[in-house]
Amino acid sequence: MRAIWFERVGPAHQVLQSGTLPTPTAEAGQVLVRVAVSGVNPHDTKKRSGWTGRALSAARVVPHADGAGVVAAVGAGVPASRLGERVWFFRADIARPGGGSAAEFATVAAAHAIALPEGVDFATGAALGVPGLTAYETVFSDGPVSGQTVLVHGGAGAVGGYAIQLANWNGARVIATVSSPEKARHALARGALAAIDYRREDVAARVMELTGGAGVERIVEVDLGANLAVDVATIRPHGVIASYSSTRVREPVLPYYELAPKGVVLRFVQGMILSEATRAAGARLLNVLIARSILIHPPLHRFPLERTADAHEALERGASPGKVLVDVAGLDSARA
Repeated sequence: MRAIWFERVGPAHQVLQSGTLPTPTAEAGQVLVRVAVSGVNPHDTKKRSGWTGRALSAARVVPHADGAGVVAAVGAGVPASRLGERVWFFRADIARPGGGSAAEFATVAAAHAIALPEGVDFATGAALGVPGLTAYETVFSDGPVSGQTVLVHGGAGAVGGYAIQLANWNGARVIATVSSPEKARHALARGALAAIDYRREDVAARVMELTGGAGVERIVEVDLGANLAVDVATIRPHGVIASYSSTRVREPVLPYYELAPKGVVLRFVQGMILSEATRAAGARLLNVLIARSILIHPPLHRFPLERTADAHEALERGASPGKVLVDVAGLDSARA
């Protein structure tokens, strides 16, 4: 099969290789998916660059955990009726050491391959995975948010955009932060009541103004270390900060005596290691919402498989809002 892989960490154009690899086999409890579109996430570029500091899972690593395609084979214990099923999937990286979706075929745990609703294309499915499930957990990990005010940092990102919509769908009032007028338009289109440009405005002052001085009950946090001062100033007593990343400040210093007197819950959310119950519940809700055309999906930036390195660099630059995808196989997205 055609595939992309790396054997050492470093810049995308220096370490990513292309060629052919043996097609994997679906083991017990797994499905083999013919990949139509592969989804690229920040975790993928951080792992490939060495930013995470973790050892590679195999001598040769095919990148990307998310994707969409067609079930081509099933392992023991998986119903044969799943053959030919159109699916979106996540965690292709854990079905076998070094596995991933930047290839013509990927093995995935059967429970991680979710049937695509009728009429939903592969690109939309490949964009869901980690962003959609992370957004689900950051919003709902402590129960419904109906009636709450939720602050979503990075509201134009893939996770942030889904978080705005999920919170809004559940009856919350959502305030978003963004870094440009273009990104503000994206956040507002997804249901945010206000989009605060953190490069031009005092975010904490603006949040407190919008909430009549009360602050917010929940914060969906994209960069904990960089935003701690804002979070401390705006979180209400007994509020929750649900953080899924801290990139600009890798090791934040926690202002304990500013958070503890408020009884704040600091929740760390990692979309790659969600519990199976959370994944199942999140996937069910996402499927219902996309089937009903309720969700607005991020703008898609698509690259052919042979330009996977360019796709990684585009994600790392982060200049434009949206989701980076790699087109793997020319499957008929509506019928295959």
